[in-house]
Amino acid sequence: MSWTHVGIVIGSLWGLFVEDASLTLGILIWLVIAAFALPALGLRDRWGGPVLFVLIALVLLENVRRSAQRQPGGP
Repeated sequence: MSWTHVGIVIGSLWGLFVEDASLTLGILIWLVIAAFALPALGLRDRWGGPVLFVLIALVLLENVRRSAQRQPGGP
């Protein structure tokens, strides 16, 4: 196996998990914010899960909206 094949395999794996860099960065940013802000606000125990879910759902919805606008023939 040559280094070219290794590069292709790594690129394919990267594309499999990181298709849209803005979605990945948005989720990572919210995870970092939630990791530091929720405990500081005292929301980690009871509200940590629901708040994190809503934040990540908003990132996903924004990504879907942008993807739909880029599609030819979309609304």
